[in-house]
Amino acid sequence: MQASTFILSLCFSLSPAFYFHVGEREEKCIIEDVPSDTLLTGTFRTQQWDARRHDFLESAPGLGMFVTVMTYNEEVLLSRLYGPQGTFYFTSHSPGEHIICLESNSTRLLSFGGSKLRIHLEIRVGQHDLDAAVAQAKDKVNEVSFKLEHLIEQIEQIVKEQNYQRDREENFRTTSEDTNSNVLWWAFAQTLIFISVGIFQMKHLRDFFIAKKLV
Repeated sequence: MQASTFILSLCFSLSPAFYFHVGEREEKCIIEDVPSDTLLTGTFRTQQWDARRHDFLESAPGLGMFVTVMTYNEEVLLSRLYGPQGTFYFTSHSPGEHIICLESNSTRLLSFGGSKLRIHLEIRVGQHDLDAAVAQAKDKVNEVSFKLEHLIEQIEQIVKEQNYQRDREENFRTTSEDTNSNVLWWAFAQTLIFISVGIFQMKHLRDFFIAKKLV
């Protein structure tokens, strides 16, 4: 079956968990617009449709998911095969939109009673796993230290997001000004063309009337 691509655009820096359905060997992608040097963490879990129970159950053993992350310049940042559930990480090298694609590796889904999968996905931008760090803290001081570092990291990420949005706004304003300037010059050129054509037609008619001795 030929893979089809479905693209979802995520507009939040912290994307809530959601799920979507895919078919056998069907690829689905999401788009994350992030600043440069930003850590993105994705966690997914795959369920499989059971025709007898009419419900989504845990995936059959051996089912895996291909995860591919690339930029719009087709620079591949991550390409790896995971199991039915897993967590992937990557860091953006440049600001802009990044495409995250998931595709199952199985071609035998029909033999398990259905080719429909449900993928639960959560994308976190610019955040490390605080719970794991806190769990490893041996005393209250280390726990508070980890939480403080996490808070500082969140503040830095907010500043980075603001700078990125400010740069995007400036680029958009520059593009708009250039477009308005081009439109103005094009309108001016059109006006000159119309005036030139009108003068030429009037001169041509005048010469015609003079030649026919009508004036």
